[in-house]
Amino acid sequence: MALFGSLFCRLVLGFVIVFLFLPILIVLTVSFSSSAVFAFPPPGFSLRWYASLANADSMLQAVWLSTQIAALSTAISLVLGTLCAIAITRGMIPGAKVVATFMASPLMLPGLVLGIAFLQAARDFGLRDTYSTLLIAHVVITMPFIMRTVLASLSLFDFAMVDAARMLGRSYPAALWTVLVPNILPGFVSGGLFAFIASFDNYPVSIFLVDVRTKTLPIQLLNQVEMSPDPTVAAISALLILGTIAALIVCDRLVGLKRMASI
Repeated sequence: MALFGSLFCRLVLGFVIVFLFLPILIVLTVSFSSSAVFAFPPPGFSLRWYASLANADSMLQAVWLSTQIAALSTAISLVLGTLCAIAITRGMIPGAKVVATFMASPLMLPGLVLGIAFLQAARDFGLRDTYSTLLIAHVVITMPFIMRTVLASLSLFDFAMVDAARMLGRSYPAALWTVLVPNILPGFVSGGLFAFIASFDNYPVSIFLVDVRTKTLPIQLLNQVEMSPDPTVAAISALLILGTIAALIVCDRLVGLKRMASI
């Protein structure tokens, strides 16, 4: 009976792995296709779709816009989310648990609801600049990732250690750098990584805030699939997959994936 259960668990695990990774393998394979349409298995292999990205101005502009929005929103969220987590942990604000739940609410609401709410709020406040509206919306989306992961890192941290470091001759900034930062670094990095990915790949909120000249990459990819589908979409998707893998490798070298996963 135990042997049967073990075999069943292995089969289920294998099915889950195939279910998760097979679409990625198909996208990677199609990106090297010589066919002008999506075809799997490809009739031949070619790098033409990667070469065509150099001339895809609209796609490159969308990549650059998404990168800017994701980087800026993540940077702002890292500062605000970390400060908010420290204030909640130290009890510096009344109703800390209520505030923590409220700050995490963007993760609980459907993206379409948030998108409509941001659109209405932008109209009410007279905010007509697409870039600024996207940036503000993405900060609201990404900040809960940083706040929650840093909160988890601070859950077992004793702030008396900072005072002890000051008593040993450290200045307050130096005490924070040598005592606090190493403890929150895993949550800081993992939260920043998740925040960047969440912003870069966001579609349901961004669709309500973009215009004809300002489109993020997910929206531009959808337009490409609808208007002129070709393996260029697969090529840029393959590059995004490789970029995600590279980011994970860098995080593993800097912090360690096991340490990040323990948050």
